[in-house]
Amino acid sequence: MLISSIHRRFFIAIGVMLLLIAYTAGCSRQPSRNNDYLDGDTVNLIYYTIGEPDKDLKLVNDKINEIMARKIGVTITYIKIGWQEYEERLNTIISAGTPFDIAFAPNYAATAMRGAWLKLDDYLASHGKEMYDAIDPTFWQGAQMNDGGIYGVPTNKELAVRDHWMYPASIVNKYDIDIAKYNTLESLEPLLRMIRQNEPAYLPMELDRDSHNFFSLYGYEYIASPKVPLMVKSLDPETEIVNIFETKEARQVLDTLRRYYKEGFINKDAALTEPGGLKRGEKVFWKSSGGGPLSEKTWSKDRGYKVVSNPVTPSVVTTESVRGGIMAVNANTKHPIESMKFLNLLNTDPEIRNLFNYGIEGVHYRLNEQGQAIPIPGNDSRGNPLPDAPASYAGVQYTQGNWFILRTMGGDDPEPLDKWEQFRDYNAKAVKSAVLGFTPDLSKLTAQIENIEMVWKKYYPSLMTGTVDVDSILPKFNAELRQAGIEEVRENIQAQLDARRHAASAAAAR
Repeated sequence: MLISSIHRRFFIAIGVMLLLIAYTAGCSRQPSRNNDYLDGDTVNLIYYTIGEPDKDLKLVNDKINEIMARKIGVTITYIKIGWQEYEERLNTIISAGTPFDIAFAPNYAATAMRGAWLKLDDYLASHGKEMYDAIDPTFWQGAQMNDGGIYGVPTNKELAVRDHWMYPASIVNKYDIDIAKYNTLESLEPLLRMIRQNEPAYLPMELDRDSHNFFSLYGYEYIASPKVPLMVKSLDPETEIVNIFETKEARQVLDTLRRYYKEGFINKDAALTEPGGLKRGEKVFWKSSGGGPLSEKTWSKDRGYKVVSNPVTPSVVTTESVRGGIMAVNANTKHPIESMKFLNLLNTDPEIRNLFNYGIEGVHYRLNEQGQAIPIPGNDSRGNPLPDAPASYAGVQYTQGNWFILRTMGGDDPEPLDKWEQFRDYNAKAVKSAVLGFTPDLSKLTAQIENIEMVWKKYYPSLMTGTVDVDSILPKFNAELRQAGIEEVRENIQAQLDARRHAASAAAAR
């Protein structure tokens, strides 16, 4: 009886202990954003974006999934496709009906009108409301299509992308150059001549086959596509659409570029050079790029030496600038709610957003005393650090969500701690284009657009780099554009723009 009593008390004690353990575990598992989904099934999304596949992409993908599974019950298959092939691959994926859920959408409007993307309005009022409130309303205005619907999530960044002309700081300091004085293409001539004569190691001016919109210096923006040379004056509410290559401004630009090319200021292979093809450390005096506040810090890191820059175009919010970094949901996704949960988290959760941008803390970056991110260089084949090697993971910042929750960058030339306040001030001062959000319907002009783009490809790179004689080539370019149907396209888009203005005036009168 004694042994039986002891056994009974022992088992009762064990039972109480188990109950206490179960109760304690239950108390520690109260619902919260961080552990709602610990026991639930997760949904995996297929996500495509632009950028060279990183060595540690899977490592970062696994860490992302570990956190997202816990927070929202969602994981992703994170697929990067190289810069030169992304657009073509994405179009093929969409056309073939290949299953995926989310993608960076470089041709947002065109693919939206093809029915590629899910209309998000209802989801933005529910599962994406936190994200909708966090992103500047002007971005949502620019993302609206003609039916008033929103089909993508814009990156919350600088609203206006201004053209900047950048120069090596060492050369600017050596010759005491006031770069703010040089705001026109023609004004550069004495500088370029001086560099060619005094600094033969430097290429005076670097151009490539399609990345330069010198017409923005005169206040123009594209109305349909950079490969369809129809433009309007951004700040003119009554602006008429023109073929830019029939304007006196274009003739002036082309004549200047031709003179610079013949003088030896421009790289001889410019018409064949891929965009963004400048090698790290390459000695170039003048180069143009689009950016916002503090962009020269990024350009300096990319170039491998310090550059300074001067913005040469107004701070204008255009449809192109607000649609430059859109992520969209596949219209045929089986997981629309989960896709919105992912996009909402990416745009509101600093832990996830910094992970996408910088990689894993302690592996791909470290923090300084101010909490700024300092990239950790890559390693050689034996695992030894290489100071000049790129990190084994790097996000493409403008394609992957809200900038304002990112850490600032530290290092030898750290970003200011108030960087994002500077961006907010910059955005507050930007002026909206008169055609912000206008998206022409080109569905009945497909053949003409294709023909125009073929003519553009034939002539634009050589003309816009000064490679060919303007007197003989420009008339041929314009004649073939007319044969391709550019005037019909111009008239059609002008009618759509006029109808939009009329509707806006009628609405304002009510």
